[in-house]
Amino acid sequence: MSVCRTTFAVLAWGAATLLAPVYAAPPITVTPRTPTHGPIEYTVRVASKSFGDVEETRTISSGQTDDFTWKTTPPGGPVPVAEPCPGHETLALDANGAAVRQLRVRLAPIVADNGTATVQMSVQASAPTGKTTINTGGKTLQCPRAKTLGQVVRFTMPTDGTQKTIALNDGSRVTVSAKR
Repeated sequence: MSVCRTTFAVLAWGAATLLAPVYAAPPITVTPRTPTHGPIEYTVRVASKSFGDVEETRTISSGQTDDFTWKTTPPGGPVPVAEPCPGHETLALDANGAAVRQLRVRLAPIVADNGTATVQMSVQASAPTGKTTINTGGKTLQCPRAKTLGQVVRFTMPTDGTQKTIALNDGSRVTVSAKR
C-alpha cells in the first residue's frame, strides 16, 4: 500500500503543479517616445531675387532628410538651350528643353529631447541670367549664362512653430519653421 500511496502522492503533486497558476514575467513596457522624436512639420519659405519666392510644408522625422525642390520661370521666360552648349546637362530645363530657375533646399534635422532641432540645411540653386555667344566646332551658339548658389548652413531652432530666418551669401533669405 505504501507504493500505491507514494504513486498517488506523486501524481497528485504533478497534477497540482500543472493546475497551479502560471506566473509570467512582468510585461515589458515600452516608454513612448516624446513628441519631439515623431514627425514634425517643417515649412520652408525662400525669398530670392535671383531664384524666386517659394514656400512648402513637409513632414520630416528626426534623423531623416528631405529635399524641397522648385522649378520656376525666370523673369523674361525660359531661355532656349542648344544641346552643344557647355553645361547643357546640368541646367534645369522645362518640358520644352529651355532653361528655368531651380532651387533645392535639403533639410536634415535632429531633434533633442528638449524639443530643439539642430538642422543642417543645404541650398543649391541655378537660374539663367541671359545669353552669351559661344563658338564651338565652327558654330556660333547662343547659350544661357547661369547664376548659381551652393551653401550649407547649420543652425538650431525650436519646434514650437517659431520661425528661423537665415540670410544666404547672395542675399536670399530662407525662413524655416517647425511645428509638432
